Amino acid sequence: MRLSIRHRTRYVFAEPVVHALQRLRMTPKATQGQAVSSWNMEYENACEELTYEDQHCNAVTLISIEQGAREVVVGCSGIVDTWDQAGVIGHHSGHLPLWSFLAQTPLTRPGAKVRALLRDIECKPDEKLDFLHALSQRIRDMVEYRAGSTGVTTTAEEAAGAGCGVCQDHAQIFIGAARLHDIPARYVSGYLMMNDRIDQEATHAWAEAHVDELGWVGFDISNGISPDARYVRVATGRDYRDAAPVTGVSFGVASEDLHVDVAVEQQQMEQQQ
Repeated sequence: MRLSIRHRTRYVFAEPVVHALQRLRMTPKATQGQAVSSWNMEYENACEELTYEDQHCNAVTLISIEQGAREVVVGCSGIVDTWDQAGVIGHHSGHLPLWSFLAQTPLTRPGAKVRALLRDIECKPDEKLDFLHALSQRIRDMVEYRAGSTGVTTTAEEAAGAGCGVCQDHAQIFIGAARLHDIPARYVSGYLMMNDRIDQEATHAWAEAHVDELGWVGFDISNGISPDARYVRVATGRDYRDAAPVTGVSFGVASEDLHVDVAVEQQQMEQQQ
């Protein structure tokens, strides 16, 4: 499947910026199940300083905000070819060892509420694939998807306790629960082509767990499926903070309004002669 993606992020600051740097993880990975045909980044009132690969093999772009700016726009667009692998990414590779994905983070650390979700799962953790599918379904049943109910600092335990959240929360609950049973798990940020619309309000998030005989396997808890050809992987990490599309530091900025527009649609593949 050939997917066309447009992603625009607009910041409006209450006061002129004195100094600000932002890390962008907005360039898709060239990995199993997808190939990046083209990708372009554009900026208004900002300039690119450097690009590098982080410890999770994510493509990172560092930009600086022009001094005195009251508005900044970051845009990216491109074409990614994908194919359905039933969510299977394959054997572990990268700069970090597999055991590093067993350690809990402040965002994934399970407490009483997350542990309670595990009580009625009949599959045993040593039956890893069946257990992970059952875990995904259990989270989807017990934590309602509700847009705007949580934020980027919400922990897995807080979302489980509230009984509602978004895809980010579903992924982090899943990751924390999997790690609790000694299954390496990681967070994935990216794009999803929706069947009923092109324009979207945000990027998407899901989780991957490592199964010995398969390697990394994806689980989109919010939609109850494993990722297929409609999904584009952009960044991975131990939790949201490692894979967030935009992170950074700023000085002299009182507050900001954020506006995000995302569009994902299928394009026709060119016929080979």
